[in-house]
Amino acid sequence: MTRFTQEIDARNDTCPVPVMKVKQALKSMARGEVLHVMATDPDAVTDINILLEALEDQLIESSQQANEYHFYIKKS
Repeated sequence: MTRFTQEIDARNDTCPVPVMKVKQALKSMARGEVLHVMATDPDAVTDINILLEALEDQLIESSQQANEYHFYIKKS
């Protein structure tokens, strides 16, 4: 399991809430810290990837367990 500094529970939130929560959290994080995001909205997969490209932060791991998505994002 990837170690993380901060965690967001965006399960049961629908677009655009998960990506907004990720953006806000990343603003407050220091370079090198890792954010763990849990989401159930399938749109979060695409939205988070687009956000990370724009912010130049790094998706270091992602997985899907049943209807739940997990993302580990490293602040650049």
